[in-house]
Amino acid sequence: MNDELILTNARIVTDAEVFTGTIHAINGRIVSLAKGGTRAAGAVDCGGDTIVPGLVELHTDNLEKHFTPRPGVRWHSRSACLSHDAQMAAAGITTVYDAVSLGDMIEGSARQANLEAMIHTLGDMAAEGWFRAEHRLHLRCEVSSQNILDSFNGFLEHDGVGPMVGIVSLMDHTPGQRQFVHEDKYREYYMGKYGFNAEQMETFTKKQQAASVLYSDPHRCAIAAACQGRDVILATHDDATIEHVEEAAALGIHFSEFPTTVEAAKESHKRGMKVLMGAPNLVRGGSHSGNVSALDLAREGCLDVLSSDYVPASLIHAAFLLHHGPLAWDLPSAMALVSKNPAQVAGLADRGCIDVGKRADLVRVADTGDMPVVRSVWRQGARIS
Repeated sequence: MNDELILTNARIVTDAEVFTGTIHAINGRIVSLAKGGTRAAGAVDCGGDTIVPGLVELHTDNLEKHFTPRPGVRWHSRSACLSHDAQMAAAGITTVYDAVSLGDMIEGSARQANLEAMIHTLGDMAAEGWFRAEHRLHLRCEVSSQNILDSFNGFLEHDGVGPMVGIVSLMDHTPGQRQFVHEDKYREYYMGKYGFNAEQMETFTKKQQAASVLYSDPHRCAIAAACQGRDVILATHDDATIEHVEEAAALGIHFSEFPTTVEAAKESHKRGMKVLMGAPNLVRGGSHSGNVSALDLAREGCLDVLSSDYVPASLIHAAFLLHHGPLAWDLPSAMALVSKNPAQVAGLADRGCIDVGKRADLVRVADTGDMPVVRSVWRQGARIS
């Protein structure tokens, strides 16, 4: 860690205002913010670039792409983790919850074949200090999977893995509901992803629907109960109806990720749950599954957190689009969706905004108007990109 960091001639975005000035950090913490410049020795002249808080990512499955860069290709575990980490840092993400899926709907999938290696390699390399960003685990639990409880409990109780688990989400990708209420979209997605023909798709669909009837409700309740009393944040996934939200609230859920309707998002807010949507949804202008758009939820005042999901660079891009786009949000409010708000959801009080006493997790951005360009990134005062 660098003992001292001074950034000057910078457009600083706090959670309350934007001003041109200087940030001074010592031993990884911000010790002062001042308007105006400084000629202090070692100060970095930012040339008027924008300084925003380090981004906090609650849900990204980007790691999987590095373990399986091509169908049938399994990459070296440590190399995959390092490549993923470098991509996170380059995108301005200083804290990341790596989302790994337990209980895949496809038996023998690459995702499941890589699961143990992904989780244990992340844990080992984080403990050894190899990463630029700070990595934690988000366990995505497919509740309709027959063996999900064995897998979930095994990781949660593992000495080297359990302490890294910060978020657990409850998913059910059964066709005809939640993300795939429109079965044509479900068929399009899985036939395209796995090369199913019509007959195979029909068999697969019936199997998933039968499994959901047997397992989804008891597994959802068991996993939620196992998280009680632990330092773990619970998320509900793809809620579509008022009933889904009521069920989540009864289970003690903390936030709702990717609700598929405006009604579900609004009801989540009424019940005190923050709403997370995908940054790619906002950048693209809509959901790839045909569900509600993130921009619509922003207009309705029920969008709290953005996640890069499957495109790391989308996180900061989406925040700046909220600022420069038709909604014309002020920059502190837009940046809160990718820094302050996710940090609060995750219970990370030491980061998420630029303020005295907070971690010096900082991103230098060239604001081109069209899209932001990340120039430099610091985590706890040490440059990581």
